[in-house]
Amino acid sequence: MNRTKIAQSHPDTTIMISHTELLLRLALAAGLGALIGIDRERLAWAAGLRTHMLVATGSALFMLVSAYGFSDALHQAGEVRLDVSRVASQVVSGIGFLGAGTIMLRRQIVHGLTTAASLWSVAAVGLAAGGGMYVAAIGATVLILIILVLIKPLEAHMRGNRHDQTLTVNYARGSLTTEQVQAMLDDAGLKQRGMTLRSDPHGDEEELRITLTHCDNRDAARVVDALRARPNVRQVALDEHSN
Repeated sequence: MNRTKIAQSHPDTTIMISHTELLLRLALAAGLGALIGIDRERLAWAAGLRTHMLVATGSALFMLVSAYGFSDALHQAGEVRLDVSRVASQVVSGIGFLGAGTIMLRRQIVHGLTTAASLWSVAAVGLAAGGGMYVAAIGATVLILIILVLIKPLEAHMRGNRHDQTLTVNYARGSLTTEQVQAMLDDAGLKQRGMTLRSDPHGDEEELRITLTHCDNRDAARVVDALRARPNVRQVALDEHSN
């Protein structure tokens, strides 16, 4: 069986890994990454199934190259000390740039933090699988899935009916003012982080977007009903934010 060798601090000491073992580690990393990516794919995030699989597989490959990819150079150079953890540490730093790409600031609300954290975690799973720490890789995957899938309802229960939401109101120009809407929000006890007014330059319609924070669904529903009852209000929508 073909094997890859690596010399460590002593030239007579070698660690051997078969090609079958190498492929098994890569496949395990891809499979575990897929399990975590399915949850993000289910919520239609940009970093979904394929992204998580690629991160896990790439991290595993980095670990394998770091640990076993320099055997020829080590044999030629004689006694050389190899810091296997150096490549792993660079993976941890590099994944931060990819995770940052999943975080968006939309209407003064941060989205995608959970997805960024899942990418960071799946990189660690890939490193563990590439390093042959099968129990740690599988165990971490199970814990990550529990956090993503099972803890979310608990988190929602702890928050009660309060969520960050965006209230969008479309109406005929001049038929509604921001002061009137603000008064409705104050009467309902709703707090808002920001309010954006847009006008259609080619028509008579205006759009008001309001970012509500820790919004109670029942209070928000009363404001929505009150806005829909006003003349010349054409559309009212309430969208909940999620990670």
